[in-house]
Amino acid sequence: MLKQAIGRNPHLPAAYLALAVTYSELGREEEARGAATELLKINPTFSLELWIERVHFKDPLVTERYLAALRKAGLK
Repeated sequence: MLKQAIGRNPHLPAAYLALAVTYSELGREEEARGAATELLKINPTFSLELWIERVHFKDPLVTERYLAALRKAGLK
């Protein structure tokens, strides 16, 4: 579904972000890094620090899981 969203709108940073998390969690590091690279092409000022300020999951463990996956994908 994320690839379909990107196919419809290749400038959708949230789709690349979710794809990076998904690939990272599946152990597909190269693809996760690729999605992170595309995210940074669209939004070169992206940072985990700013992202965490805007995103609020009810469960803090979910936030930590996302952060770990995004770091594993190479995002800072």
